[in-house]
Amino acid sequence: MPVQAEVLSHLGALGVSFEALDCDPDLADTAQFCEHYGYAPESSANTIVVASKRPPGRYVACLVLATTRLDVNGMVRELTDWKKASFARPEQTADLTGMTIGGVTPFALPDRMPLYVDSAVMEQPWVIVGAGSRSAKLKIDPSMLEMIEGVEIIEGLAK
Repeated sequence: MPVQAEVLSHLGALGVSFEALDCDPDLADTAQFCEHYGYAPESSANTIVVASKRPPGRYVACLVLATTRLDVNGMVRELTDWKKASFARPEQTADLTGMTIGGVTPFALPDRMPLYVDSAVMEQPWVIVGAGSRSAKLKIDPSMLEMIEGVEIIEGLAK
C-alpha cells in the first residue's frame, strides 16, 4: 500500500484506525478521485497549508471538507494574528511536509505546524484524507483527528 512510511508510523504511534485506499496518482485531486472512485465530495477532506506573508515564514495546516472553502483571509488570519496570508505554493507545501498536493494528510505534519480542523469535518461519519502520497487515501473516523497533538477544532474555519 503506497501510504507514506512517515504517515504509517504516525498513525501507528497514535493508534489511529484507518482504511487505506489505493489511488491512481493521476486521479488524486479530490474532484477526480471522488468522481472516479464513487465517493461523495462531502465525505472528502482536504489538508491545505497556509503561509503567512506578513510576517513571512510561518505556516499552518487546515483540514476542510471538499465541499467548502477555507476562510484564509478571515478565520485563518484571525486565528494566527497574521496581517496577510495565502495558500502555500505547491513547492512550499512539498518542502515543508514532504508531501505533494493531492496527497497531503493531517497526519505526520512537521512538529511545529499547527493543525486546524473545520468543525464540519467532525460531523461526518467518516472522511477520506490524503495518505502522504498521491497513490493512496485514508478513510478514517473523524474522531481519530483528535488524537493528533495540538489539533484545534474550529467552528467556521471554512465557508
